[in-house]
Amino acid sequence: MDNIVIFGAPGSGKGTYSAALVEHFGYAHISTGDVLRGEIKADTELGRIAKGYMDQGQLIPDELIIDMLANVYDSKKGSKGVIFDGFPRTIAQAEALKEMLTKRGEKMSVTLNLVVSEEELMRRLLLRAEIEGRADDNEETIKKRFEVYHNQTSPLIEWFRNEGVLAEFTYGGSKEEMISNIIKKVESL
Repeated sequence: MDNIVIFGAPGSGKGTYSAALVEHFGYAHISTGDVLRGEIKADTELGRIAKGYMDQGQLIPDELIIDMLANVYDSKKGSKGVIFDGFPRTIAQAEALKEMLTKRGEKMSVTLNLVVSEEELMRRLLLRAEIEGRADDNEETIKKRFEVYHNQTSPLIEWFRNEGVLAEFTYGGSKEEMISNIIKKVESL
């Protein structure tokens, strides 16, 4: 089974490119953000805890995320592949994902790192806030999310490189070109 991590700063297009891979390959999609927003909407205990962290632009504690995602992953057995969107976000989470997959006789196939300028990311996120009315997409919170990304998440790029699973895609053309390049990489696995 292909296990693909889609990686990048907030607003880099993880959801957009995940959807393209789901459509092209028929993969299952595990979006940490969607799972967490579902928990918040359902007003579960996990959702209330997660909302407190998200509203402050902080990362959700690893143990909450890892247990939740392991259950979701197990429900996707039999799929051609799984896309992890929004996870891992720290080296500890990456190690936990690697361990979770290893226990199931699986491994990470590739990490697709989406590289986009911070100015473009801010533009995208503010536009998304307007369109979707997302309270977690205001300029102050976005800046905090960028800071968290640079301090805690971007060190993962070197971790993925050392694992031999990193493929980088720099946004500079069109969304369609990015999709085509990403699909070509995944087809080569």
